[in-house]
Amino acid sequence: MFHQIPPRIKQRMLELEQIDAHDRQDGTPRRQRLRQIPPESGRFLAILCAGAPPGKVLEVGTSAGYSSLWLSLACLQRGDRLFTFERLEDKAELARHTFQEAGLTSQIELINGDARSLLGNYTETAFCFLDAEKKHYPGIYDLVVPNLVSGGLLVADNMLSHAEALCPFREQAENDARVDALVVGVGKGLLLCRKL
Repeated sequence: MFHQIPPRIKQRMLELEQIDAHDRQDGTPRRQRLRQIPPESGRFLAILCAGAPPGKVLEVGTSAGYSSLWLSLACLQRGDRLFTFERLEDKAELARHTFQEAGLTSQIELINGDARSLLGNYTETAFCFLDAEKKHYPGIYDLVVPNLVSGGLLVADNMLSHAEALCPFREQAENDARVDALVVGVGKGLLLCRKL
C-alpha cells in the first residue's frame, strides 16, 4: 500500500513537505505555518489505521491536509472515508485544495468547525488522530475515548516535542483504565491509546 502511493497523492505530499520545510526556515508566523507531521509519522499512522478494527476514521486538526493524505491511504485499503476537522477557514481552504489535487474529494469529508462541538456525533470510532492546539487535547480525548470501539485507537502528536506542556495530558491517558497507553518515539512523539 505505501510502496506505491498513487502519483497524485504523492505529488501533493511532496509539495506540502516543501512548503512546510520553507515555513520552518523563513520565519513564517506560527499560526500561518502548516505545522504538519514528518513523513515517518504519516507512514506510521497509516499502518496503524489500516489495522484498526471496523468503524469511523477521524482526524482532529487538518491544517493543509498532509496527515489526511496518509490516513486516506489506509481508508482506501479499509473501504472507509476519513472525517477530518479543521477550525481555521484559511487552513480548511488549503486542505480543500489538497484533497482536490490528490483526487480524494469523495474519500475525505472536511468539516470546517470546532471538533469539540461535533465529536459527540461520531460514535463507533475505530481510529482518531489528534493534532490540534495542545491545550485542547484533554477535552478532545474525553470526547473521543467513550466513542472508540473495542480495540479502537486514538493517537496524539507532539508528545516529545511538547513534552512539558503535554505532561498532564499524558498522565491522564496513562492513568485511564479504559485504555492501554504508550508514547512511541516516532516523529515528534506519538501517544498511542488503545480502547480496552
